[in-house]
Amino acid sequence: MIQAKAELQSALAAAVAQLAPDTALVPQFESPKQAAHGDLAITVAMQLAKPMRANPRAVAEQLIALLNQQPAFQRWVSALEIAGPGFINLRLAPAAKQAVVAEVLAAPEQFGRQPANGKKLMVEFVSANPTGPLHVGHARQGALGDSLCHLFQTQGFDVTREFYYNDAGVQIATLAHSTQLRIKGFKPGDDCWPTDPDNPESKKFYNGEYIADIAADFLAKKTVKADDREFTASGNPDDLDGIRQFAVAYLRHEQDLDLQAFGVQFDSYYLESSLYGSGRVDDTVARLQAAGVTYEQDGALWLRSTDYGDDKDRVMRKSDGSYTYFVPDVAYHVAKFERGFTKAINCQGTDHHGTIARVRAGLQAVGAGIPQGFPDYVLNTMVRVVRDGAEVKISKRAGSYVTLRDLIDWTSRDAVRFFLISRKADTEFTFDIDLALKQNDENPVFYVQYGHARISKVLRDWVGEHGGDLATLPQADLALLAAPSEAALMLKLAEYPEMLTGAAADLAPHDVAFYLRDLAAAFHSYYAAERFFVDGNAALTQARLALLAATRQVLRNALALLGVSAPESM
Repeated sequence: MIQAKAELQSALAAAVAQLAPDTALVPQFESPKQAAHGDLAITVAMQLAKPMRANPRAVAEQLIALLNQQPAFQRWVSALEIAGPGFINLRLAPAAKQAVVAEVLAAPEQFGRQPANGKKLMVEFVSANPTGPLHVGHARQGALGDSLCHLFQTQGFDVTREFYYNDAGVQIATLAHSTQLRIKGFKPGDDCWPTDPDNPESKKFYNGEYIADIAADFLAKKTVKADDREFTASGNPDDLDGIRQFAVAYLRHEQDLDLQAFGVQFDSYYLESSLYGSGRVDDTVARLQAAGVTYEQDGALWLRSTDYGDDKDRVMRKSDGSYTYFVPDVAYHVAKFERGFTKAINCQGTDHHGTIARVRAGLQAVGAGIPQGFPDYVLNTMVRVVRDGAEVKISKRAGSYVTLRDLIDWTSRDAVRFFLISRKADTEFTFDIDLALKQNDENPVFYVQYGHARISKVLRDWVGEHGGDLATLPQADLALLAAPSEAALMLKLAEYPEMLTGAAADLAPHDVAFYLRDLAAAFHSYYAAERFFVDGNAALTQARLALLAATRQVLRNALALLGVSAPESM
């Protein structure tokens, strides 16, 4: 069907060009809201009616006459019907729908994937400063970022996953100070360690039990190794810089373990502090000054960001000589572009919304040829965790929030990854622990995985009990697949490539989760409606099992994009 639809698309464009030679419209097929209305819908007649000064239904009649002359429509379409104010509903010939089974079986893992396009994409996500365990917000970013990477790889991009963090600054100083106090025998609640959240001084301390673990390992002079750093403790309670470096390495190692448990791996790490050490921040500011897009006022250096769409100009360098936090962001993204990444996506919390306009303004103003809209942002809201009907807010290890590891330990990696990707990133999400543990149709990840396991069992039974051979399925007579539930399932399989392209273009990995649920529903309906082992009809049995094998392959491919396993049995 993929080939059939491509041929139909070209034929539609040719017919529209013949009907309205001056139009700039690019006609597209749409999916009817109701299956009874057909397999595809064409709406271009209503769009052409005004410029052609004609009734939409009359335009639709002229277009149908032209379409019926196209060889692709003669081959792949069984009926064209006008509906409503000028819709054209299209019913595909059975062969068009059946072709998708052969297409999947011919290119199993590659089905729906585009060839390499030579474009480099960087996706930056999680990017948590090493001050404590990863929380559920980081988990959502991990699921989003990794799924986006998989999506863009299907579209031919050369994708790099990057983790950006700082090993200096106020938060890291707080980490070092808190760890040093633990090393010296103090603990939260002591006179020197305020824990009352209403006391501003309490923000200078981290209270989680992980601080005590770091302190104990520092005193034991242990060596910790993370993916991007390694450090051996001196054991000296007065070695504050050594404590800082050890704590950072320790927590980076902990992050690595959490991310490994979550199935996320990064290609590169980038330190915010390196932007200062390498002179990139100063160089970026100098380039902006040389471009004439800055000015001095009240002892501060300002960027004329309003010239680039921001709602007001922004301070770059404060009167005390320090830079505001968006300046290193601009320098970092200049570095991304100069490293050859023509497209970049940042997965961050919604609290970063205010930085988008000023970072993009700085990138336009620096005059490096960076395209407008660079980088793209996917902003996510925090996650609310519920168990037994009540919100869970506290983690013993973190001290004040639910961690990524908590979610995995309470449910499973598959459940966490599927659930956190199953809603649009900027919508509020409640993670229901009890729902994630259910083994029934209410649990969406179970529902999808059960579809894969069900098919696997049918195919195993065919081989083991009926003497079937999976290698023969590509030669099945697909013309025998005529049942309504078969047609519905094949149409859903055929949507997969376009779904991938659309999800990548819209930065919407949740579309993959939606598709998986729809595909699983189409399969379960088929499972309930038809018998797969048809007595006395080996050809029909083989055809139906070929459809099942194709469905299993697409389920597996789509689950892999979300980092979710495809079990053979459940």
